[in-house]
Amino acid sequence: MSMKRLLIADSSDIVRKVGRKILSELGYDISEAADARAALVSCETSLPNFMIVDSGLDGALDLITNVRAMPDGKTVRIFYCVIEADLKTMMLGKRAGASDFLLKPFDRKTLTAAFSKSEGAAA
Repeated sequence: MSMKRLLIADSSDIVRKVGRKILSELGYDISEAADARAALVSCETSLPNFMIVDSGLDGALDLITNVRAMPDGKTVRIFYCVIEADLKTMMLGKRAGASDFLLKPFDRKTLTAAFSKSEGAAA
């Protein structure tokens, strides 16, 4: 069983660091991108199993759309990260192809809940 690969696309170093720490302890192989372009390049090189895309990231919706358009892009579970449960933002994320949402700031509890739920669904 290979490790699940997860890409965190967020402009905040702190958010990426926290996400990396928690999720690598949950057994994910983490890569990071500070902007949408770097995230896309990373996906073109090696498509992750999961993505966390910050809604505040410049080009976040295009990033999701572009990943979905890739061969196998439909298999990636994309979490769209929002600061509040703002319906408009969430609808745009959903329309672009987000699978699920994460509320920021996330912590160990929310990440563990989100990712154990998605693991269960994948099995």
